[in-house]
Amino acid sequence: MKVSKRAQSVPPSATMAVDTKAKELKAKGVDIVGFGAGEPDFDTPQYIKDAAIAAMKAGKTKYTATPGIPELRKAIAEKLLKENNLKYTPEQIIVNIGAKHSVYESMQAVLDDGDEVIVPTPYWVTYPETIKLAGAIMKVVQTDPKNEYKITPQQVKKAITPKTAMLLINSPNNPGGFTYTPDELKAIAKVLEGTNIMVLSDEIYERLIYGNTKFVSFASLSDDAYKRTITINGFSKAYAMTGWRLGYVAGPVEVIKAMDRLQGHMTQNPVSFVQAGGLVAFSDPGNEVEKMRLEFEKRAKYMADRLNAIKGVKCPQPTGAFYCFPDVSAHFGRTIGGVKINNSMDFAAALLEQASVALVPGGPFGCDNNVRLSFATSTEQITKGIDRLEKWLKS
Repeated sequence: MKVSKRAQSVPPSATMAVDTKAKELKAKGVDIVGFGAGEPDFDTPQYIKDAAIAAMKAGKTKYTATPGIPELRKAIAEKLLKENNLKYTPEQIIVNIGAKHSVYESMQAVLDDGDEVIVPTPYWVTYPETIKLAGAIMKVVQTDPKNEYKITPQQVKKAITPKTAMLLINSPNNPGGFTYTPDELKAIAKVLEGTNIMVLSDEIYERLIYGNTKFVSFASLSDDAYKRTITINGFSKAYAMTGWRLGYVAGPVEVIKAMDRLQGHMTQNPVSFVQAGGLVAFSDPGNEVEKMRLEFEKRAKYMADRLNAIKGVKCPQPTGAFYCFPDVSAHFGRTIGGVKINNSMDFAAALLEQASVALVPGGPFGCDNNVRLSFATSTEQITKGIDRLEKWLKS
């Protein structure tokens, strides 16, 4: 049986692999505390479900326009103007089957063989594979924990070569849990002026920010930034709609048209009745997003405080998304439960096997000193899991 070299070159998702392993152990009756999955533990708000059900009952189960129904694209444009200070026409917006699909399609539409993409660490595990599948080259820039793992303008400038086609920015960040400030993004945007470099700004966690953090869309920083930015967003994280698979892209009309052509041959259109759910999501009549955000904010502080109280663990306070990304490298070189811990993969595997706690190793995110813990789970589960982690590290 032949399998393409392209498919063979793509490894399984590290985050999904941990989640799968944890579920297998749970199925065997093991009491697993899971910090792996990157999805809210809340249910999709009822008003969104009701809209999708009503659409199905009304017979809205046929093909739609390839880039999404006009009403949804118009609603997205209105949302971007109101919340992000971004003026887009519906023709500059395409709806995809989840933001992961949005990222993949954006790369396919913009990148050519041999193009370079500047990617700061830590990065979401899917970015390297989407870049590779577009025939481009990922140029990794190692960031400094002392700068909260954020890329600096100086690092961006140094990384630029004649082959640079794109800079990837993810704020709030998965897995880092940090958020760029408006001034930090403005300084990066200034470096790009006078170049032909596109920016892919992944803003899927924009509604989940904490403390005094202020979110700003990269494309809103200046006219120059607007012209070069592809903005990625969706419904999965803020509206607890991960399984619905509904994302969207806003950007230069030429890029959106190219994505439209690709999508016409890949998926045809986003699911018809799912789009009906997305259409009403922005209305949020019960202020559901804020209720979820407030709960995540409490969990963020609690988890970070608990982790920092453990000897040899250093964890920045999350300002966005729902992840803690502690440095656990002080424990590398130790033997715990008969297993030598040399890196984040060893750490995660041994913790799961010996203490029944599932978290994600930082190696696949480009930061092997770290591990990722999602606080998209109950405070009770967080307490149980951190207790086990602390006990395991003391053993």
